[in-house]
Amino acid sequence: MKWNWGTGIVLGMAGFMSFILYLVITMSTDTRYSHDLVTEEYYAKEMVYQNEIDAETNTNNLLEKVLSKKVAEGWLITFPEELNPALINGKVFLYRPSNQKLDFEFQIDISSSHLLIPGDNLIAGRWNIIIDWTYEGKTYMYKEEIVY
Repeated sequence: MKWNWGTGIVLGMAGFMSFILYLVITMSTDTRYSHDLVTEEYYAKEMVYQNEIDAETNTNNLLEKVLSKKVAEGWLITFPEELNPALINGKVFLYRPSNQKLDFEFQIDISSSHLLIPGDNLIAGRWNIIIDWTYEGKTYMYKEEIVY
């Protein structure tokens, strides 16, 4: 059999297709390359998205803004002074984009306008904070991407 440019092109294409097929199979079956979706129930989450928009609008319409900053003890969130802390009911959800196992959630239980997320619960890196609360029958939501 004589090797000519046509045979070389066919063998080159077959080699390239084999390489791509190998990569696709490896990435699909190897657990080291497994990545989670942002959320498992994304269709259900889409249905309540308008409620989130309304809650964020309520938060933006407050006279003072929700403030957050890194402190020595962890991450400090300050609610507006116009809100009575005893009437705030809700939860704080911390989402770690790089590792779903680090996500955690807790109830808001404050006696002053300050909420401290302890630093021992947070590891260095990017976090998404979602605070969802009700105050006098009105829903509020605060979202922020932080780097701890």
